Amino acid sequence: MEKKLTLHIMKILYKLPLFILIIVPSMLSSQSRWSLEDCIRHAWDNNLRIKQQELAIEQNENNLEQSRLNYYPTLNASVSHSMNWGRSVNVQDLKIIENKLSQSTSASARAAITLFEGFTKDNEVKSRGVQLEISQREVERLRNDISVEIARSYLQILLSREIVKTAEQSIASAREQLSRTQKMVDAGSIAYSSQLEVEAQLAAERVQVVNAHNQLRSALLNLKQLLDLDGDIEFDIKDVDVDFLVKEFIGESVPELYGQSLSLPQIKSAELSLKNSTLQLAIAKGRSMPSVSFSAGYGSYYADSREQSFFDQFNENRNPSLGFGLNIPIFNNYQVKTAVKNARLGVRSAEIEMKSRQQMLFKEIQQAVNDASAYYQRYLASGQNVKAMEESFRYVQQKFDIGILNATDYTVAKANLFKAQSEYYQTKYQYVFQLKIIDFYKGIPISL
Repeated sequence: MEKKLTLHIMKILYKLPLFILIIVPSMLSSQSRWSLEDCIRHAWDNNLRIKQQELAIEQNENNLEQSRLNYYPTLNASVSHSMNWGRSVNVQDLKIIENKLSQSTSASARAAITLFEGFTKDNEVKSRGVQLEISQREVERLRNDISVEIARSYLQILLSREIVKTAEQSIASAREQLSRTQKMVDAGSIAYSSQLEVEAQLAAERVQVVNAHNQLRSALLNLKQLLDLDGDIEFDIKDVDVDFLVKEFIGESVPELYGQSLSLPQIKSAELSLKNSTLQLAIAKGRSMPSVSFSAGYGSYYADSREQSFFDQFNENRNPSLGFGLNIPIFNNYQVKTAVKNARLGVRSAEIEMKSRQQMLFKEIQQAVNDASAYYQRYLASGQNVKAMEESFRYVQQKFDIGILNATDYTVAKANLFKAQSEYYQTKYQYVFQLKIIDFYKGIPISL
């Protein structure tokens, strides 16, 4: 029984490398096709700008913690030991003795706490908390910007694939037409020059296919670079049918959309910066007020010139102390006054920055709504144009096949059809992108 079990296990182990060779590559190939959500998630986790800003969050967390710890008293201790050589007096017989070594040791501890300093510590804690929120909003802003760029690049790849597909269908049609033309030339139905013109059209179709593939590779490379992927990593994206995203554009209320977008991080960050500037002004004013402090200390010392032992001297020479201090700023070269003036200017600058960002956001929303409307109209018009071009080309091809139309008119009609199809796909994907931008302003995460 044990022998059979051993043989069975050996057979499994023997087949395991073959299983790995067959299954693992297929798993890797299926995992190499990324969705838009996969791309965005990877960028959020690995983008260097985001990582750097996350370090700023940690620094601001440390600063906030330190500002809270500033409420605690300070406690410091010191120990010193000194040795002196030279002329000294003997305490017992009051005779001068030369070159005698004298040693002494002292130790002390002191605690101090500021009882009042114009509420600067309170405002400092609030300011550090606001700075932490600003750094968090900055991470959100970077993530949003990267998400938009990735979505744009992702849709560009899908558009390039559509154009590649159209170009390959077009060249397949051109090959069929060349075959039919050759038969007609052999039968004497049309002149040999028509075959040459169709061959020239086929060569142009090959150029279109090459250009389409180059555009697709460039779009993939652009997205790969946005994701900061290594050059040797195989990368591709999932195919997405965006037709279900294309819907009638009934317009958007710009003021309503603007009101929904006020929660975006760039606006919140500006509001927090204004709040922080107000706190900095309060801190600057607080430094012009008197401050009250309390301190307590304890110390002792030992000198070898006395006959008592070290511990006896330390016990007898104890020196405890308590003290209150009042510091009143009177004249400091106008430093406090200048700081207050600059803090007021900082508040005004933050107000202007906030209004500027709000205006910029309003204009961006206006442009996004206008672009969406324009692309929708172009999408409808280009769709009708494609239908008309397809019908016209079928009519031209029928006339060319029976020999009553020359090859020049045929190639022109075919080129116009490809141009119309390319424009249709471009407007469709541009319109989808604009719809996603409008959803983004509504607070809807970007996805396909």
